[in-house]
Amino acid sequence: MTDRARTPAVFLDRDGTLIEDRGALGEPGQVQFLPGVADALRRLQAEFALFVVTHQPWLARGVLTAAQVDGVNRFILEHLAAQGVTIREVYVCPHERSAGCPCMKPKPHAPEAAARKWKLDLTRSFAVGDHAHDVELGRNMGGRGVFVLTGHGAKHRDEIAPDVPVAAGLAEAADVILRLANREG
Repeated sequence: MTDRARTPAVFLDRDGTLIEDRGALGEPGQVQFLPGVADALRRLQAEFALFVVTHQPWLARGVLTAAQVDGVNRFILEHLAAQGVTIREVYVCPHERSAGCPCMKPKPHAPEAAARKWKLDLTRSFAVGDHAHDVELGRNMGGRGVFVLTGHGAKHRDEIAPDVPVAAGLAEAADVILRLANREG
């Protein structure tokens, strides 16, 4: 299968990118979607497979259980599905950043696993998030990153290289991604 026959993807951070970052979310009722998320994802899914890659150190700390994190993720996927958005898979890193695990962003473990399973072209793919490691994930997987100023983005803006696209939120990030994909495609 040639790379052009493979599907490009967008790998989305969860907290601060799709939903408000409220720390340890153990209940679906705590989830608050950021404005314009469903519309932006519907536009993206016309050209990209969508995935979520999230760091949940609350699991390693014993603050949340796997069932709680799975319940919140399931709620997010069901809420988006009801609005016509398909997230193919959620990848969760449950470790502390200091653990040095292979699944921690910016290591490309999740995109590489998704590429094998879903036949993706990572060179035409994007990672979106509100931390430098989200943008670095895009580069490390062979694609590109787009930084959003939602969540913790505003306070981490100075950590982002000048060549990285910066968007106010996911709606603007979708515009950037679609423009870049169509220019390069």
